[in-house]
Amino acid sequence: MESMFTVNDKIVLVTGGSRGLGLYAAHALLVAGASQVYISSRKAIECDKSAKALNAIPGVKGKAIPIAGNFSTLDGVKTVMEFVKTNSGGKLDIVIANAGTTWGAPFEKHLPDMLDKVLDLNLKGVFYTIQQAASLLEATGTAADPARVIVVGSIIGLAVTGGGTGTYGYLSSKAAVHHLSKALAVELGPRHINVNVIAPGFFPTKMGNGLINMIGTETLAEVNPTGRLGLPEDIEGAVLYLCSKAGAYINGVVLPIDGGQHLVSKL
Repeated sequence: MESMFTVNDKIVLVTGGSRGLGLYAAHALLVAGASQVYISSRKAIECDKSAKALNAIPGVKGKAIPIAGNFSTLDGVKTVMEFVKTNSGGKLDIVIANAGTTWGAPFEKHLPDMLDKVLDLNLKGVFYTIQQAASLLEATGTAADPARVIVVGSIIGLAVTGGGTGTYGYLSSKAAVHHLSKALAVELGPRHINVNVIAPGFFPTKMGNGLINMIGTETLAEVNPTGRLGLPEDIEGAVLYLCSKAGAYINGVVLPIDGGQHLVSKL
């Protein structure tokens, strides 16, 4: 009997896939049997580097394919989707909408152009990505095995953890994509496309390290119910569950991956 926790022969697009949480997701899906995993982020050199590392994993039959892209504009999203469509034979099974950015400053000094930059990528970019991928996803999804979209949100979109850091655009964008994803789950579910959100807590990544260093690793571990920060396998397991047959009936869920951090208010 085939395991329910595989994505054999699936074609995947991971935005913001060259590092951090996106790279964890790409790794999980490639190891679990995906045939093509498109790694996309703004810098071509980083996409190439990450794809090369994934393709060097022993025993992996699929292939990571790099494609640089700007997901903060509709034109940028369309360029990446056209590349995927051309190179995959018009097939796409899974989208991990992970591309994002952050910026912080005190309330009175928060710059309008930086607020726009964060919202353009973290909110509008997610909408554009799903909108432009929908026709490809619909062509592969079935009632028994829908196509999947996973939006990477954050626990800061559930509770204002680490308040006072001045990341107003980031926390607003994450709360917004949580609600947007629920609306799209209702919209796209009848088209055999499931839309879910993972809401990570504190993970040591390039984006997350700024806030982690500000608050302190030991402090974050002490106030977490599990006593630790997140690990790559915590993201990988959740992504694989939601994208495999085991998660075929999961739609419109916001899944915190934080050891229960959002349930306490000690920061």
